[in-house]
This record gives sequence, structure tokens and C-alpha cells, in this order.
Amino acid sequence: MLVVSDHTPAFEGGPLLMLSERSSVEIHALKEQGWTISAIARHTNHDRKTIRAYLAGERQPGVRVQARPDPFERFVDYVTERLREDPHLWAQTLLDELRPLGFKGSYSTLTRQKRALGK
Repeated sequence: MLVVSDHTPAFEGGPLLMLSERSSVEIHALKEQGWTISAIARHTNHDRKTIRAYLAGERQPGVRVQARPDPFERFVDYVTERLREDPHLWAQTLLDELRPLGFKGSYSTLTRQKRALGK
């Protein structure tokens, strides 16, 4: 019987966040050996629906599915254009401009998103 385990919870006693490539291989191997989805879920400490999704190919190991839409997405074009016009625009000034447009994020959120844009 092939049993390999590299399962680490996000916090002690908590759920696992996503499957690694190694865990995905293990899950597929256990299914090939005739294990039930419930048994695999108990063994790997994942939900049955997660195991079923990986076995069906609906999810890929190491790829996190975004649970909700990115609230910054609607401001990307504005921020990109403003930074194109003035590459040295301060984040606080940009935040002050975004507030009336409906941006609810913090200064830290804005600077993190700005870095992600490569600006």
C-alpha cells in the first residue's frame, strides 16, 4: 500500500488550505488502490468535496481559487492611468483620489495592490 504524507494544517487543528502536487498524486494513487473518497478525505484531512474536485480535474494542485472577486479590480484602470501620468504619485494622494470613487481598502491594501501592478 502506497501512503505518503506531507499534510500540514494552516494552524494546529485547522483545515488544510490547498493540495500540493505531492498530495494530489497521493490522492489519485489511493483512488487507484480502491480507497473511497471518504477514506481519502479522512486520511488526508481534506473535505470530501475537495477530494472529489481534484479527482474530477475541477481543481489543480498548487492553484488557489479566489473565493470572491477582487474589490480592487474596478480601480486598476484608474490607478494604472494615474501612475502613467505621474509615476511619482504618492500612494496617500492616490488613496485620497480613490475614496470618493468608492475604494474601501486601507493604505496598506493600496500599496500592496500597487506593487502587484508593478508600479
